[in-house]
Amino acid sequence: MTKYHQKLRRVGADEFGLSAKERLAEGKALRERVPRASHAKWQPPPGRPDPIQLLTHADRGRLAELLPIRYGRMRQSPFAFFRGSAALMAADLAATPSTRLRVQACGDCHVANFGGFGSPERRLVFDINDFDETLPAPWEWDVKRLAASIVLAGRETGLSERHSAAAARAAVRSYREHMREYAGMRALDVWYSHLDAEIFIDEAKTSAARRRWEQVEKNAAMQTAALVFPKITAMKNGRLRILDLPPLVYHPPGIAQIGKHVRDMFERYRRSLPEERRVILDRYHVVDIARKVVGVGSVGTRCAVALLMAGAKDPLFLQFKEASESALAPYAGRSRYGNHGERVVTGQRMLQSASDIFLGWARDDEGRDYYFRQLRDMRMKIDVSEMSRQDWLEYVDICGWTLARAHARTGDPARIAGYLGKNAAFDRAIEKFAVAYADQTDCNHAALVKAIRAGKIQARSDVSA
Repeated sequence: MTKYHQKLRRVGADEFGLSAKERLAEGKALRERVPRASHAKWQPPPGRPDPIQLLTHADRGRLAELLPIRYGRMRQSPFAFFRGSAALMAADLAATPSTRLRVQACGDCHVANFGGFGSPERRLVFDINDFDETLPAPWEWDVKRLAASIVLAGRETGLSERHSAAAARAAVRSYREHMREYAGMRALDVWYSHLDAEIFIDEAKTSAARRRWEQVEKNAAMQTAALVFPKITAMKNGRLRILDLPPLVYHPPGIAQIGKHVRDMFERYRRSLPEERRVILDRYHVVDIARKVVGVGSVGTRCAVALLMAGAKDPLFLQFKEASESALAPYAGRSRYGNHGERVVTGQRMLQSASDIFLGWARDDEGRDYYFRQLRDMRMKIDVSEMSRQDWLEYVDICGWTLARAHARTGDPARIAGYLGKNAAFDRAIEKFAVAYADQTDCNHAALVKAIRAGKIQARSDVSA
């Protein structure tokens, strides 16, 4: 160590704050108040809301004609139900032990919410995908939701209970070990860290797995506006239009009229972009808009895709999606942003290592908030049903790593790592929680199926996710 660095060390905490070692110790001390083993427990708290009532309460303001699609998708399996019930788990998580260490939480951190997409530098990166529920909240909430989703996904793909639980434990172990690595890194190095999607090829244990990931990445590279354009558009009555694929993509009356209200909302969106991005956007103009049904939990919210053109062979597809209050807000506190689209965009930029250059937000004339991004830009489709057990373990390991990187960017990785420790105590606790909460989700799903059969909830069975 140089004399200069020795002098820096003697300056003390008043100048630079606590050292990583001191923050690790503070995190470790939190175990006295919240033992790591306490996270293993799950039982419905007294007065727990009826899951079906909470779900239907969350439907307020959604498009009623789309709700049967939402519930039809949630009926397909307990994992599908889980994906559509972030608000229910948020209420349950609020009653679980917490270290009170907060990060910018994803809010809907399940194993299907990870994937690959194109960075501004046009490399394929792997990261968390959707941030509709993002909000500052306890880091444990994302970890518990991810672990429970892994158990449910494992059950759905036919894994044994032992292997499903082991996969959840593997993801948490990866989170813990990588969080400790981030705790020892410079703050800027944490912020610059990223995972290229090629990691799946590099980590593949068999030639078959390597070939499969190479094909996945090749398919993702084909998901660009120029290549997708001829597949999802056509000329109709002399106008270029997005193809209708009802009930998932369609033109309701009036939506495609590019009137003053549409131009005004796009101008508000434009103003949310940095100046250099406006230069690019201004080369395009809107020629068509169609409503689009996406996901499971988002079905019923107002979502649309806009086709913009800068020339005859120069398309841009933007998806804009309604943003309402985060499901975490009743338990973690309301957002400090006046526009929920801005909440989503800012949270996404905080958590992702690279984000879409067209991320922005706006409010329509009716007071609804929206966020904008490109549609399917190099989107990597991952089919977990085709993975072997070993491939699945490697995949969830990388998901745990990805979540640790996201949390380390916005929280204190040293305090979290100090709490987690070097042994598997926390991993085992979350494994038990994940299995117990997956069982709870089975019960919740059964209640939904019962409500549908009783005619209390309408569901369509002909529209899969």
